[in-house]
Amino acid sequence: MKLVVLEENTACCPGVTAEHGLSLYLETGETRILFDMGQTAAFAENAAALGIDLSQVDFAVISHGHYDHTGGLSRFLELNSNAPVYLSPWAPEPHYNAKDTFIGMTLPEQNRERLIFCPDGFSPAPGIILKNTISCPLPIEPYGLQMEQAGRRVPEDFRHEQYLEIQEEGRRILVSGCSHRGIENIAGYFSPDILIGGFHLMKQEDSRVLSAVADALLQLPTVYYTGHCTGQTQYDFLKERMGSRLHRLSTGTTLIL
Repeated sequence: MKLVVLEENTACCPGVTAEHGLSLYLETGETRILFDMGQTAAFAENAAALGIDLSQVDFAVISHGHYDHTGGLSRFLELNSNAPVYLSPWAPEPHYNAKDTFIGMTLPEQNRERLIFCPDGFSPAPGIILKNTISCPLPIEPYGLQMEQAGRRVPEDFRHEQYLEIQEEGRRILVSGCSHRGIENIAGYFSPDILIGGFHLMKQEDSRVLSAVADALLQLPTVYYTGHCTGQTQYDFLKERMGSRLHRLSTGTTLIL
């Protein structure tokens, strides 16, 4: 499988723009996938600089309904005239941060018919599954994030988060946008060979908690590739403990997995 990071908080090469957000391009077999679309249209400019033709993407996946993963949606729909965009039925619901600032997604004015609100376990192509329902034995920490229900703002349960599982050559590869439901819960539920995505630890400063995360992840047969909302300080802490089992992603990173 080929992975190209089109957008992330940092950049690893000249000629691309970094911003707080995430967008990944994946090739598996003959299927081309766009996973998330960053905060702005910068992901599309980066794709062009990296030689990725977004008009040839077969389908796109939105991991969850936050602005830094969906801001480039309208631009993608302009560049690609056919690809469906798969997202959770709850992704368009209003979402807010701890300061009551709206951080949800904005639905495009045109081409809304290409947005497909898919059920748990939906398969957009052979060997590819989208999951939005998982068991979470460990408590979910919302870090002040809120969702709106019946006109009231309540702590997020992240029901709008979904995960992309790819089965290829006897391996299971999981792609997660921010892992808001807890990276330990998600990794433990899927136990993939490779996990790609943010760990949402950037606000976690307790070394005991980070040590527990590292220990839990090391118990699984998984190699991890992370960035975006993991946090640089937190990544450095985990890397020291996890060694070659953990790798950093940046805008411009290209990997054959």
